[in-house]
Amino acid sequence: MVQAYGAETGHGEAEPPRPASRLRDLRNKWTRDRGIWRRGIVVAVLAVLLTLLMVCHAQIPNRFGNLGSLVETFLPWIGAGIPVLLVLGLVRRSATALIALLLPLVVWFNLFGGLLTGKSGPGGDLTVATHNVNADNPDPTGTAQQVAGSGADVVALQELPTGQVATYEKALDGRFPYHSVQGTVGLWSKYPISDTRPVDIKMGWTRAMRSTVTAPGGKVAVYVAHLPSVRVKLHAGFTASQRDESADALGEAIADEPIERVVLLGDLNGTMNDRALKGVTSQMRSTQGAAGDGFGFSWPASFPMARIDQIMVRGVEPLSSWTLAATDSDHLPIAARVRL
Repeated sequence: MVQAYGAETGHGEAEPPRPASRLRDLRNKWTRDRGIWRRGIVVAVLAVLLTLLMVCHAQIPNRFGNLGSLVETFLPWIGAGIPVLLVLGLVRRSATALIALLLPLVVWFNLFGGLLTGKSGPGGDLTVATHNVNADNPDPTGTAQQVAGSGADVVALQELPTGQVATYEKALDGRFPYHSVQGTVGLWSKYPISDTRPVDIKMGWTRAMRSTVTAPGGKVAVYVAHLPSVRVKLHAGFTASQRDESADALGEAIADEPIERVVLLGDLNGTMNDRALKGVTSQMRSTQGAAGDGFGFSWPASFPMARIDQIMVRGVEPLSSWTLAATDSDHLPIAARVRL
C-alpha cells in the first residue's frame, strides 16, 4: 500500500517531507499571499538607488569633498549591497523587492562582468612589473628579490627611501644590468635604457621619471610614477586635490611623448574608474582591464579592495596581467606581459 504524504510509517514515525513537496508548499504559500507585492517597498527603493548610484556615478559632484572620486574608487564594491538586499527581500517574502533587484544586478554585470572572465593570452615580447615597496619595509632585500623572481624584464619600484636605495640596487643588480633611480622611484631593466630623466608632477620633489628601454622588439618609453596619497577625513572628505593636479601633469608629459610605444608603471593612488585620473586614463589602456583575470586589486595587501597600482600601455598590445604574491609592503606587486 502506498503511504500518503505525512502518514506514519510502520515504526510510528512521520515520513519526512520530500524536497519537491517543500518547494510546492513554498510556492503555494507565496502565491496565496497577496501581500508579496505590497511588502518590501523599502528594499525595492534601495535596489533602485543602488542602480542609480552605479549608472550615474559620473554625475556625483566632486566639489563636495571629492565625493564622486571616492565613490568611483570603490565602485565595484557597491555590488556587495545586492546580496544583502536579496536576503532582506527573501525574509520579507517580497516579489516587488526581488524583481527590483534585477536592476542593480544587470547594471553591475554590465559594468564589471567582463573582469570576471579570463582574458590572459600566451606570448609577448616584454614582461613588466611594478611595486610600491613601502618606505617602512622591514625586508627590502627580500622584497626586491621576490619581485625580480617574477621573471619580469623591466621592474619599477616606488617609495624608495634614500637610505635604502643601495640595498635595492645590490639586491637587483645581479638580474638587471641597467637601472636608474630618480628621487623616490626607480627603474631596473634587462635591456639598455637611455634618455632617462625626472618628470615634474608638481610635487616639489621627484616622484616620477621616464626612460627609453631598447627591448628586442623595439624602443619603449617607460614612465614610473607615484602620485600623491589620498585620505578620507570627516571634516574634509576625500582629500585628493594634490593627486589630481599631479595626474594632470603626468598626463601632459605622456601626451607629449614622441615615442609611439609607452608603458606606465606605478602607484597612481586611484583606479581606472576615477574621473580625476582622466588626464592619464583617457589616452592609455589598463593591462588588467584588457588582459587580466579578475579585478586585480592591489591595496591594501592584507585585504585588497582597490587597484590603485597600475600598468597602462599605449601603442602596445597587453596579453596578460596579474598580481604577484604579497611582500612586506602594504601594496601587492603587479605584472603584465605585452607585445610590442
